[in-house]
Amino acid sequence: MTDPAASRPDSGSDHGHDDEAIAELGYKPELKRTLGNFHTFAAGISYISILTGTFQLFYFGIAHGGPAYWWSWPMVFLGQLMVALCFCELAARYPVAGSVYNWSKKLGGPHIGWLGGWMMLTATMVSLSAVALAYQVTLPQISSWFQFIGDGTGQSAAENAVVLGTILITFTTLVNAFGVKLMARINSAGVAIELIAAIVLILLLAAHVTRGPGVVFNTFGLGSGQNLGYFGAFLTAALASAYVMYGFDTASSLGEESKDPGRNAPRAILRALVASFLIGGLILLFALLSVPDLHSAKLSVDGLQYVVLSTLGSTVGQIVLWCVVIAITVCELAVHTAGIRLAFAMARDNNLPAASLLAKVSPRFQTPVLPAVVIGLVAIGILLLNVNQPQIFSVITSIAIIMIYLAYLAVTLPMLVQRLRGKWTPVRGRFSLGKFGIPVNILAVLWGFGMSLNLAWPRAAVYNATGPQHWYLRWGAFLFIGVVAIGGFTYYWFVQRKRTGVLAMHAAVAPDSGGPGNSNAPTP
Repeated sequence: MTDPAASRPDSGSDHGHDDEAIAELGYKPELKRTLGNFHTFAAGISYISILTGTFQLFYFGIAHGGPAYWWSWPMVFLGQLMVALCFCELAARYPVAGSVYNWSKKLGGPHIGWLGGWMMLTATMVSLSAVALAYQVTLPQISSWFQFIGDGTGQSAAENAVVLGTILITFTTLVNAFGVKLMARINSAGVAIELIAAIVLILLLAAHVTRGPGVVFNTFGLGSGQNLGYFGAFLTAALASAYVMYGFDTASSLGEESKDPGRNAPRAILRALVASFLIGGLILLFALLSVPDLHSAKLSVDGLQYVVLSTLGSTVGQIVLWCVVIAITVCELAVHTAGIRLAFAMARDNNLPAASLLAKVSPRFQTPVLPAVVIGLVAIGILLLNVNQPQIFSVITSIAIIMIYLAYLAVTLPMLVQRLRGKWTPVRGRFSLGKFGIPVNILAVLWGFGMSLNLAWPRAAVYNATGPQHWYLRWGAFLFIGVVAIGGFTYYWFVQRKRTGVLAMHAAVAPDSGGPGNSNAPTP
């Protein structure tokens, strides 16, 4: 694999290499480059969203692994760092919309690319619904005014969660439809508030420490009687960290709208992941060190919300919870943005139904508007499942995370094959792993397989936590992913595959002909 820009002098901050990289994939530049360094960093870190993830899942980690579950945070970070380093090389070479889809297509061929993109797109829409539910976990704790339906228990909690979630998805749909600049401004402001709030929260919790750091070795005796002992309990609790630390590829998915993304996107990916690890790890650590009653039943029910309110008092606690609401909002915005770019990228290749409409860029807002609306409507539709079937909804959202890990594997595995065949060459003068490329890539693939299996393992605690036990819920990961993957790929193979190819309106212009230069353009 060679790079057309490798023999060209580095172009600094102009768009030469980045536009050539897009052209190599068969596309012409269409989206306006307006995003700077902080914007791309903010996109990645807001998708990970330290406050959203830690506040939403701390209870799960404590309930299943005790305080020692904290060690899953650095474990997941190291595994995801291997993936992120591979993505950095790709982001430097191909800073393109729908990054995971285009990378898997370039490395593994059109079939692998479509399957990776399909899994990622489906998972993104489900994730959009799942993140929206986080409003219900936080807003009613700030004020009962936000509990529009019932008293917040049982069925009324599920119904109210759908109302709050629908309001949030409607907001992110409108913001994304009005262009990337508005999205970036809101997202960057939200991330700035989230980072400041997270650091202040760490300092406040540190000021209320009541026990030593040895608490992170306390297992609460969990795992006794299991075949794997505490290791089995730890693997279950590790899902609380695995559910948080992904989405850093969003920094590259905005590559066609960023300034000098070949340089900035790899930095943004690493900065987002490292910042999330450091800040999130400290929040979790000081929460364990400062909570008044480490054995309180509320710790494994209300999680960090209980820690904040019981440690810092209601006034300061509510200020922190408002910051969590902001974090949830910008997280939702980033997830929606990433889904739009992915849908646009697949539609541009005529790989989705009504592709020409989905790939149309609004001349006024200079962004794909229809994908924003469609993804928002689908997410609201999925959200409605939570009204009467909250247990099934929790299964589906858990499975969505697995699908994202599998989509990442659709990139790292073909990339490893290309490396072993000597066909992968990083772009000169940009991010490169050098001699560490193969070992890092091997670790990324092993991590992807291992964590996907751990996430999918048919545990009652994850897939059938309440109510009567059903085999189809316990094996929901394998069943749901099988249906999505096999059903989706069958449709692609018999219908969409025959149409695939860059749409003429989006195809790169061949310099010798003055017209679209793409041999894979769809035939009439």
